[in-house]
Amino acid sequence: MKKFLLAVLSLIMSLGLFAAEAPDVFVKKTADEVFEILKTDKDLKAGNKEKAYKITEEKILPYFDFDRISKLVLGKAWAGATPEEKDSFKKEFRTMLVNTYGAALLKFKDQTLKYKPTRYEPTDEEVLVKTEILQPGAPPLAIDYMLEKEGNSWKVFDIIIEGVSLVTNYRGQFATEIRQNGIASLITKLSEKNANFDKTANK
Repeated sequence: MKKFLLAVLSLIMSLGLFAAEAPDVFVKKTADEVFEILKTDKDLKAGNKEKAYKITEEKILPYFDFDRISKLVLGKAWAGATPEEKDSFKKEFRTMLVNTYGAALLKFKDQTLKYKPTRYEPTDEEVLVKTEILQPGAPPLAIDYMLEKEGNSWKVFDIIIEGVSLVTNYRGQFATEIRQNGIASLITKLSEKNANFDKTANK
């Protein structure tokens, strides 16, 4: 009996170790780590762009599901794209987000993050986690994360800022270019924008 109880206890502990982390805990752990870097990193405070891009690449974007985001952003155009076009789009779109979020990190000025209660069931495959960025002298900025379960963790497939979906926003921007000139033209324009990002961002 004692061996049986020990075996059951061992199984329960193993299941606990491999259980998926709660989605709100996942967001909080990731965001708190980034915010701590923003508060203490001297290079970022000095405006070091390369450091900002590196932090975005290493600490933020690994938690994004770029396959799903790319499909959602391109909509119907995804099905008609070649494998090479899909890979090129994902590469340029990812680079664009690295540039955009990296530049945003450099504007950090003592903001704090407030986490709202998250409603979900352990069986849920998709969860909305709501947060607010509290800014001194300015209204709170609502930022919500759409997460999907991936194995024993979570990945972001959309961000909603003040009610505006990242996916919907970019889909609207890209749709006209795809409709008029095709996806290859969109990829070229994204590549050109990425290559000239620092020049245009400083204007």
